[in-house]
Amino acid sequence: MTAAMIISGCVHDDKYDEPNLEGVQCIQDFTANTTLKQLREKYTLNNPTGAAYVFPADTTPNDPSDDLYIEGYVSSTDETGNIYKTIYIQDALENPTHGFTISVDAVSNYTKFPQGNKIYVKLNGLAVGVYGGVVQLGMKTGAETQNGAVSRIPEKMVPFSIFRSCNISGKIVPKIMTSAQMVSANDNLIGCLIQMNNAEFDNRILCTNYAPNGVTVDRAIRDNTSSTARVVRNSGYASFANQILPSGNGKFVGIYSKFNSTYQMYINKVSDLEMNNFPRLDGIASNPCEYSDNGLTQKTVAEIKQLATSPLTLITGDFVLKAKVIANDKSGNLFKYIYVEDATGGIRVNIDKNDMFNDPRFVVGKEVYIKLKNLYVGAVSGEIQLGSPFNGAVGRIAEADVYKYFFDSKKPTTAVTPTERTITQISAGDVGRWIKIKNLQFIAGDLEKVYAASAVTNRTLEDCSGNKILLRTSNFANFAGQVIEAGKGDVYGVLSVFNGTYQIWITDVLGADLDDPRCDGSVYVPLPVLYSENFAAGGFNADWTTVNVSGAQVWTTSNQGNGTNYYAVMNGFAGGNNVNEDWLISKSVSLVGKTKAAVSFTSDVRYNGNALQVYATENYTGNPATTNWVLLPATLDTNSGAFGDWVSSGNVDLSAFLGKNVRIAFKYTSTTSAAATWEIDDFRIKGL
Repeated sequence: MTAAMIISGCVHDDKYDEPNLEGVQCIQDFTANTTLKQLREKYTLNNPTGAAYVFPADTTPNDPSDDLYIEGYVSSTDETGNIYKTIYIQDALENPTHGFTISVDAVSNYTKFPQGNKIYVKLNGLAVGVYGGVVQLGMKTGAETQNGAVSRIPEKMVPFSIFRSCNISGKIVPKIMTSAQMVSANDNLIGCLIQMNNAEFDNRILCTNYAPNGVTVDRAIRDNTSSTARVVRNSGYASFANQILPSGNGKFVGIYSKFNSTYQMYINKVSDLEMNNFPRLDGIASNPCEYSDNGLTQKTVAEIKQLATSPLTLITGDFVLKAKVIANDKSGNLFKYIYVEDATGGIRVNIDKNDMFNDPRFVVGKEVYIKLKNLYVGAVSGEIQLGSPFNGAVGRIAEADVYKYFFDSKKPTTAVTPTERTITQISAGDVGRWIKIKNLQFIAGDLEKVYAASAVTNRTLEDCSGNKILLRTSNFANFAGQVIEAGKGDVYGVLSVFNGTYQIWITDVLGADLDDPRCDGSVYVPLPVLYSENFAAGGFNADWTTVNVSGAQVWTTSNQGNGTNYYAVMNGFAGGNNVNEDWLISKSVSLVGKTKAAVSFTSDVRYNGNALQVYATENYTGNPATTNWVLLPATLDTNSGAFGDWVSSGNVDLSAFLGKNVRIAFKYTSTTSAAATWEIDDFRIKGL
């Protein structure tokens, strides 16, 4: 069939007042010569290799005999910003049998192709392929067609490829679809506007927003036809992103899609949703996001802590705590807990939920209301915490129960004001507070170290009188790998306690912004690295010599338990403890002309056995037994009960070798009684 196209100015009897389509080209209706079903089959049937199918180019623009067209009704709108650079269509305004996805490198498509408008797409030169399991229309771009993918139709080509009908737009009637029907047999409906009845969002996300600012998230949704949750995919750039999800049951309307094996839907606009009915399928009888003080007695943090008469005390009263969030998990340094504070003190609250910083209730500076009845309070390693039972102590509140206890005060966020203390002034009443300690510096042994290695790490801060306090940092903190500052300054963080030892947790590097000269007036200058080895490639290169004096085991490298990062390792255990003596010796590094020099590395030990010995020499003979070695006082890991707690040696002084060439050696020994595993990484020789 030959498709004839007549382009004219847009008619003015379109029933939509918005958007204004005046001046947008439209075409008179005709019958397209390719259906959406046939378009899908171009990829699924004609391309068994999985490559994208490219339609022949229009070689004779003025001859319509070889033109290929599809037609459909726009089921989507990108007016709210939740749908991005995509136009979804279906083959009928009501009861469609096929939908389709068109990928375009253009935004604000609703201004040209509003929802309900009939459009025609000229296929010549376009390509049909697949992305994330969804067959879609786009453009061929080189190698992308090899795996079936297509790219977006360039914006400049859209006016020559997609045309709106001059006829009045219709109203899309959503196709009723259940969760149980969201299976591969119905993939032909992907791109259609669908309606799920008896739908409700998962109780773990109740009282949260559609999406955090700038972050695209999946929100789980269910109906009464399947226990399997489906996904509503929301953009953090949508105009409705900060609105709270409807908490009831009812009608959900959105674009049907999927990504690989996960079926998902996109909201066009929140006015399409009618989900305010109670009770819900899960039994929630009324809106859980509405807060009332009726029947509640307000308690302070200090009063709650006084309730902790045992490691696990149930709160039975109808109490509420109104307190400001002072620290959350945004940087990754805190994991599944927050700290809140009022005028009487601060307390840790344990919640089994990820990314709480994206929840409007748990934003730093926001006052949150916490209903306390049926929660537990008690001391964990000496620190009083709030949560739910776990192994006889206070653990985390289940994510599915968060809506029962935590309520958004709806008040604006305000700055968190620190309580200023010196190290010697700190007391038990300060635990849980956001504090400020002035004029602190890291001890000399911590300089040039990162905040945290491959485990939660302690660094030591001191004041100018020598009083010390621990800084605790998780290896999952987004600043864990940054080198600590070597100057002096004020430290801001949450004060905690662990079995009587006070410690500070900062929530970003500005919590320890130490730019002033150190207590002695000096400005620390890091020693330049002369030679480094991270064993990153696996195996030992020519810079390293291994010497096996006794035993069948030898130094090697491994990345077990350390991702893609390799390290040097020696283990004398093989079917039992074995006698071993093995040396790992570095290349010779020149310290000629240097006035300062040091060596540093990290170590990790597991199992009982002899301590690793670290030596230096200026004249290696080729035989460890005949070489004159100097034993170095390096700090080594002492926790033989666990892997992963890498310990820095600090800068081990090499002053005795200034003006000379130096080699560093690691000597491992084991016996038939004990054979430890020793691991070495991050080796550096430095000099200035």
